[in-house]
Amino acid sequence: MQRHYASLTAALAALGTTIALTGCGTSTGSSGDVTLTLIAADYDVNGGQSSKTYWDNLAKDFESKHEGIDVRVTIEPWTGIDRKVAQLVKEGKEPDIAQIGPYADYAAGDKLYSADQLLSIPVQSNFLRPLADAGEQRRVQYGLPFTASTRVLFYNKKLFAGAGVENPPTTWDELRSAAEQLKDAGVSYPYALPLGPEEAQIETMMWLLGGDSNGFVEPGGSYSIDSEENRETLEWVRSNLVEPGLVGPVPPSKLNRKQAFAAFTKGEVGMLNGHPSLLKEAEKAGIELGKVPVPGKKGKPKAAVGVADWIMGFKKREHREEIGKFFNFLFTDKNVLDFASQNDLLPPTVTASEAMEQDPDHADLKEFLVELPTSLLPPVNKTSWGTVSEEIRANVGRAVEPGGSPAKVLGDIAQKAQDAEAQEEE
Repeated sequence: MQRHYASLTAALAALGTTIALTGCGTSTGSSGDVTLTLIAADYDVNGGQSSKTYWDNLAKDFESKHEGIDVRVTIEPWTGIDRKVAQLVKEGKEPDIAQIGPYADYAAGDKLYSADQLLSIPVQSNFLRPLADAGEQRRVQYGLPFTASTRVLFYNKKLFAGAGVENPPTTWDELRSAAEQLKDAGVSYPYALPLGPEEAQIETMMWLLGGDSNGFVEPGGSYSIDSEENRETLEWVRSNLVEPGLVGPVPPSKLNRKQAFAAFTKGEVGMLNGHPSLLKEAEKAGIELGKVPVPGKKGKPKAAVGVADWIMGFKKREHREEIGKFFNFLFTDKNVLDFASQNDLLPPTVTASEAMEQDPDHADLKEFLVELPTSLLPPVNKTSWGTVSEEIRANVGRAVEPGGSPAKVLGDIAQKAQDAEAQEEE
């Protein structure tokens, strides 16, 4: 998945981002003023108004440059936004624009405009390749990556020094050895392993990639959940980390990412796989942390795990032209960087990523930015992924319990995936 961006960046600079929209004719359902309805997720981890402020300011700026188009924004919490949009779609009341988690079901149901119907050529070409690929169904992009993140291994430098761990781990064996030293030094969570229902699919995928598998699917797109490599990976985790008591007082199946991050900021965790938003929280708590690539079985995994949230344009109200104008405005470097910087996330575009990487104010994100262009995302373009992801979140933690059976747990999840795929084909 390697990609060289220099030529693309030069081409984008030459073309500019003001090329007229391709594939965007006159909006057939509008005459005169148009109001676009937009539902977006709340990213403010402290319960503040930062997401609402961002979208309100963006909408005002856009309206000032596009007479006759108003944007009405509604902010919903992450805990309910996906269900909210699904219900609106079911009732035939979908918004013009939704910034949410899943897009695949809506694309499969022919409810979304494709990217080439909305975006100028430079804007569509500017998405990082792994993110653009993950937004495709049948080689057509419908999901537009709104923001992204990767994962790296965080470690507490003070706890490492106190336990006599000289270097951060680069392999699984080194990780186990460091965890043993941390445990002997009295650290509560030598390695925090969040396989609870919040985000177990991402933690699991990091381990699977480190075990020389392709994660949950083969390159052709078919599920490979219970592959031999995946079974062996979870067997290693169970036998080398969980059963020896190196993962802390909360069983992995009960430990959520949020809990693990909170324990890290309290100085109770020696190591965990974290994403950029943990940086500020750890800094506020006075934790001196280090960051290295997630260790693999024999070294660096074949790819880092990438995660993206999506934004999409719905066809229902036939506002293609206006949605396209808004998206071309949204994906300018300034607007992309404003949101990413505000939330300690990564830009989904080539030019904004390069700008962030060169900005000394974002030096602490370098490890994440380096991983993103070659990252591998979960199979979010499969309409069955929502069901399969739920199964993984609910059950995969049992595979690594003392005496647990990775083969049985992964086999059961694989069967559910097969059933979900079969239902879609009916």
